[in-house]
Amino acid sequence: MTNQYSQSLVPYADRSFQACLFDMDGTLLTSIGSAERVWSRWLRAHDLDPVVILPTIHGVQTIETITRLGIPGIDPRAEAAWIAREEAIDLDGVRAIEGAAEFVAGLPEDGWAIVTSATRVLAEARLAAAGLTAPPLFITAEDIANGKPAPDCYIEAARRLGKDVTQCAVFEDAPAGIAAGRAAGAPVVVITATHAHPVPTEHPQIRDYRGLTTIHSDGTMRLTSSR
Repeated sequence: MTNQYSQSLVPYADRSFQACLFDMDGTLLTSIGSAERVWSRWLRAHDLDPVVILPTIHGVQTIETITRLGIPGIDPRAEAAWIAREEAIDLDGVRAIEGAAEFVAGLPEDGWAIVTSATRVLAEARLAAAGLTAPPLFITAEDIANGKPAPDCYIEAARRLGKDVTQCAVFEDAPAGIAAGRAAGAPVVVITATHAHPVPTEHPQIRDYRGLTTIHSDGTMRLTSSR
């Protein structure tokens, strides 16, 4: 395990970053159980097979998934609001990815943000359930018209922090988010803690944040590991 980070982060070992931009679900915390329980109920109510649909829901805005399903006679916005409310109630099993709390605690106040496809209310509920501190900057579903895999969310997060997005490290877990970070021109680190199967990607991959820290200098930071 000693070489997990040193090998996987070699492409970024000597690179300085202006900020770290994190997806939330699957990246800083795991909420798969909650999301899939609520979505399964909703899908069955609409005579849809959760086994087929559930793999497509992760990393994108709920309203986009519902709209893509093309169910006649429903209001996608109202249905998305119902799912978000139910997910904010069902928080059983929501927990932090190992080492995440310690890692973000070591970041400068103006040096990180959470960039999530969840709503603000749901994001705050899940962070609290996982015991994670809310970030200095949230970019949520309400802030962005074009969700992941569009790069808008990461570009906006960097803009609000006053940083160059191409000099920000993006931490992601799902294909849509990885694509968003890449399209923004940012270096991407893939977190694999919740992956049941390997995700083909050219980006560095690490399982979690245990032992991962940052060294700060002149308004920038470098990733380093004690493992």
